Order: sequence, then structure tokens, then C-alpha cells
Amino acid sequence: MASAITTLAADAPQLSAANTGFMLICSALVMLMTPALAFFYGGMVRVKSTLNMLMMSFISLGIVTVLWVLFGFSLAFGTDSGSIIGWSSDYVGLSGIGITELWDGYTIPVYVFAVFQLMFAIITPALISGALADRVKFTAWALFITLWVTLVYFPVAHWVWGAGGWLFEMGVIDFAGGTAVHINAGAAALGVILVIGKRVGFKKDPMRPHSLPLVMLGAGLLWFGWFGFNAGSWLGNDDGVGAVMFVNTQVATAAAMLAWLAYEKIRHGSFTTLGAASGAVAGLVAITPSGGSCSPLGAIAIGAIAGLLCAMAVGLKYKFGYDDSLDVVGVHLVGGVAGSLLVGLFATGGVQSDAKGLFYGGGLEQLGKQAVGVFAVLAYSLVASAILALIIDKTMGMRVSEDDEVSGIDQVEHAETAYDFSGAGGGIARTAAAPAAAPTQNTKVDA
Repeated sequence: MASAITTLAADAPQLSAANTGFMLICSALVMLMTPALAFFYGGMVRVKSTLNMLMMSFISLGIVTVLWVLFGFSLAFGTDSGSIIGWSSDYVGLSGIGITELWDGYTIPVYVFAVFQLMFAIITPALISGALADRVKFTAWALFITLWVTLVYFPVAHWVWGAGGWLFEMGVIDFAGGTAVHINAGAAALGVILVIGKRVGFKKDPMRPHSLPLVMLGAGLLWFGWFGFNAGSWLGNDDGVGAVMFVNTQVATAAAMLAWLAYEKIRHGSFTTLGAASGAVAGLVAITPSGGSCSPLGAIAIGAIAGLLCAMAVGLKYKFGYDDSLDVVGVHLVGGVAGSLLVGLFATGGVQSDAKGLFYGGGLEQLGKQAVGVFAVLAYSLVASAILALIIDKTMGMRVSEDDEVSGIDQVEHAETAYDFSGAGGGIARTAAAPAAAPTQNTKVDA
């Protein structure tokens, strides 16, 4: 008996300093993605909405962090109840967790897992904000985040990743958040914009990005942070799966960017910086659920397919008349659906699990599971988000007034402007000895 006990103790997972350090770095990388998203979205809006767009992402860092500590981690990863939600009193306030207590058979502390998953919870509602640019009250947005993560994100995270969650138990593969993050956020964005309506001047006024360099900076930082998002989701790299995911993240993103640019060139005649940035994000979205189950060649295919589909999808808002300001539906919803379903085609059975897709002799079984996960999360998030938006709109109002929207939401909601043009280029300080240069196209600002 003593020998058996000794053997069991020896086989039990031991705290790994290497994996713990790796996961803390990955957590910091995922945290960086929320400010990166703020830059990405902030550059895509008009000048008068820049600060509001930045703040709609930044406020998620505050609200979701506090909710996660109070009860979010418990709801998402506590002991399962009915395959729908979790709850563990030790996780409430993170007060009953030992500092060296390991997470569920892994070699990292519970605290490390909790903070890593916190960063996922933070960025998911921030993703929604891009669809609502220019027109939402900041207080209403803060309330929406509070209700949405509580009633939508925490339960869905449990379904997908929590032990006992019904999609987890079914065998739906979502390595790092295609369903729980991107489909969830994209469907929520669609639900909210169907309630609050279009921007003033939609399809009539030019609504061009005011700073493409800011967009490219945000996209580059997202790409960088996404390695922590994806590779870190294996919670260590003792068996090489995290390394495969790292490689596939790079490969799929590159392929998606090239596919988007090729479509853009054929369709519109130009290679644009906005297209390059959007294509890269589309690839990152699509490989997030699928990169742990496919080969690098499969990652190229997944990225290229997603880049093409998302490039085509962003124009649907003009055809169907919904105002998805910054293409959250076209990139995150469509990219998340594509990446999640393509697991059912490209899963090799030799990386994160033995599940095989159709192209590797697995038949349609895994594709069917993926479809259930995709449409369950999509439907729940769409309906629940629309209901929350409707309740907030009917009680305190979701939108600023039309006059405030036209004049600029930054000044109205934040009493600030992103840029001070009064001293730029001289202004009233110009003298006769230094006459103003004639205006050029590059000096025009679409406010």
C-alpha cells in the first residue's frame, strides 16, 4: 500500500516553474491585445470618435477584471451544474485558492490559469464595441459589458472549456476561442446593432478611417499578442502542441492577409493597408479554434479560406442594411464560424486530440459536432445580446442624440478630443514671412 501511495504521489503533477513563467508571459501578451484592439478600432473611426472608441475597449479592462475576481471565474470554471454553468465558493473573490494549488491536472497554479482566462474575458466584450462606433452612450456601454459578460460570456466559456460543460463534453474543439470569443462577440455585435440601428449618414456620408498608421499599429500588436492567446491555451508546452499552435498562428495569418489582398486587387483594383490589417485579423480569428488540430499546410488552407470569406462578408452590411461600423460581424463572426467548422475538415488526429476531420478519414462526425457548437453559441449570444440591448435602450437609452452624434461623441461623452489641430502647422501663429502652404489632399481630415 505504501508503495502504491508513493507511486501515485510521484505521478501527480508537480509545479513547473517553466510552464508557470511561460503562462504569465502569455497572460501579459493577451492583456496587450485589448489596448492593441483599441488602437486598431481607434484608427478606423472618424476623428470625432477616436477617444470614445479607445475607451470602449479600455473600460473592459476595469469592469471585467473586477467581475472576474468577484464571481466570473467561479461561474466559468467552477464545479459544473447541469452542464450549463459552474460554481465553486473557493473561487469567489479568489479567496479560497492556495498560492501553490495546481490547476486541474496541469503544472501551473490556479492563480495563473485564472489570470490567463481573465484576459480572454476582457477582450471578448471589447471586440463587440467596433460594431457600435460613433453612437453609443458610454454609461450604457459600461452597463452592457457588465450584464453581457455575466449572462453570456461566463456561461458560454463554461460550455466550451469548463469541465462538465455540454459542448466540452460533446467533443467540440475550440482550442483558444473561436466559439467562446469570436462567434460569441460577433453574434452579440449583430444582436446589438439590430436593436440600436444605423449611424447618422450610413451609406450616404464618407466614414473613412482617420488614421491608417494607427490601424496598422493595432493590427501588428494584435498579431504579436495573439501568440500568447493561442500558444498559451495549451497551458504549457511539454508535449509540443503549443509550438504547433504558434507556428500555425503565424502561417494562417500570413495566408489570410494574402488572400484578402488578392481578393481586394481583383475586386477593387488596389492593395490597401486596411485590407492587409483586416486580412491578418481574419486569419488570427480563424486559426484560433482550429490551429491545435491541423498541420501547417492545413493552417495555410484555413487562413486563405477565412481571408477570402471575410473579405467578401464585410460588404454584406451594405446589401442587408445593418450598420456594423468596423466589420466585427464580417471578420469575427464569419472568421470564427469558418475556423470552427474547418476543424471538421482539416483536423489531423495527431496534434491536440485524436479527432480527425473529413479530409483525414474522420468522416462527418467532427464536422457535425463543430456545427452544433457554432450555431448554439451564435444563437444564444445573438438573442441574449439583443434582449440586453433592448432593455438598456428602453430604460436609460443606448444611443446619444442625433445632434451629439453629428457633432462628435468624443466631446459629448468624454469632454476631450483626440487631436489638437489649433497649433499644428502654425494656425494663427503664421506670419506674413511664413505664408501657409496650399492645402493638399493629404491634409484633409474626414471628421
